[in-house]
Amino acid sequence: MSTLWSKGTQATELVEDFTVGNDRILDMRLAKYDVIGSKAHIRMLESIGLLTAEELETLTAALDQILQEIEAGDFILEDDVEDIHSQVELLLTRRLGDMGKKIHSGRSRNDQVLVDVKLFLKDEVLKLRDEVLALFSTLQKLSEEHKDTLLPGYTHGQVAMPSSFGLWFGAYAEGLADDMYMLRGAYNVTDQNPLGSAAGYGSSFPLDRQMTTDLLEFASLDYNVVAAQLSRGKSERAVASAMGAIALTLNKFAADCCMYMSPNYGFIKFPDELTTGSSIMPHKKNPDVWEIMRGNCNRIMSAETQISMLCSNMPHGYHREFQLLKDILFPALELMHKCLMMADYMLQHIIVKKGILDAPIYDYLFTVEEVNRRTLEGMPFRDAYKSVGIEVNEGKFHYQGATGKTNGQLTPADLNHTSLGSLGNLCNERIASKMQKAAEF
Repeated sequence: MSTLWSKGTQATELVEDFTVGNDRILDMRLAKYDVIGSKAHIRMLESIGLLTAEELETLTAALDQILQEIEAGDFILEDDVEDIHSQVELLLTRRLGDMGKKIHSGRSRNDQVLVDVKLFLKDEVLKLRDEVLALFSTLQKLSEEHKDTLLPGYTHGQVAMPSSFGLWFGAYAEGLADDMYMLRGAYNVTDQNPLGSAAGYGSSFPLDRQMTTDLLEFASLDYNVVAAQLSRGKSERAVASAMGAIALTLNKFAADCCMYMSPNYGFIKFPDELTTGSSIMPHKKNPDVWEIMRGNCNRIMSAETQISMLCSNMPHGYHREFQLLKDILFPALELMHKCLMMADYMLQHIIVKKGILDAPIYDYLFTVEEVNRRTLEGMPFRDAYKSVGIEVNEGKFHYQGATGKTNGQLTPADLNHTSLGSLGNLCNERIASKMQKAAEF
């Protein structure tokens, strides 16, 4: 295998297979960013006199050609080439001779892969932001559309108090706004340039690190060269943590959908083509999409823990374990994109049931409403609570609701819930403003 570090000896095939693992496959996702980083690096090298203007022009044109090949799907990582960095340098050397060997001056694969990963993660986080915003918009739309449709609330799995579909959809929309703050934090951690730190101890070349920072559109630098090396795994963990927050929100929503689709609840349904059936039970409509999403979200949430464990127990400096970060994070990113897009797609087709509260099981849903009514009429709260409790125990409680309406016909307007964020005051506009602020990056 061709390696940048070869000094005339070759590792055995068994060693190469074990140490390289899936890295070559995963590296292909970084190909574009390796070229982009290299273009910035050689511009800087020319500015400090390590390349001539003519060499810069020739190398830039060659890198642009490689970038075109990557975007066209014609770029390959050859079987005997160790990684993406080696492949790009090899192509330049083949096409330009000794000039191609100059590109690595003042650079190590350590800061090279750090740049590649950070550029890659910045783009991935921005994609996640847009996907979260799309799902948020759908949830807010559904919240407004179904704000007058009541839904039973549960605590401990027991019938509790009246809720609404507007409140339910809106809750997960605001949850995503909170998650967006974490995503923004991950972006800020990632948006720092490590290039020029070399192997973690800098270079005796007069590198212009601010120039490459500006060229690559990083907000700032990892200033201390050792700190730059220590950032390996930090960006990955920050992104994994943000994805874990999003995944937890989706996990809970998926669990709700699985429960609400059950005939025991029957609150929501989806078109037949979005569900699956049983091979033996003809009546079944299984929530397979939501079950798979629930499981995949659990897998995504585990990524942060895996990254934390992988990066522990090592002194500062580079260690080969860092390579395995890609094995953890890249599949998790792919799952996150799929889950967000699928959740949005499913919600575009959700069917909400009306008149749910007419079922006798929900007669006690309004005990708190009755307690509050009696309290407002002057009865001490504890006396009102006790009197309603006695009626429940004796089987005599029946909520009258609004005059002439059954429980299933009630709307939030019939209930005295007007405080901020409650049934009758969803605050969707304020939540939209919260999300807008969180997504400003």
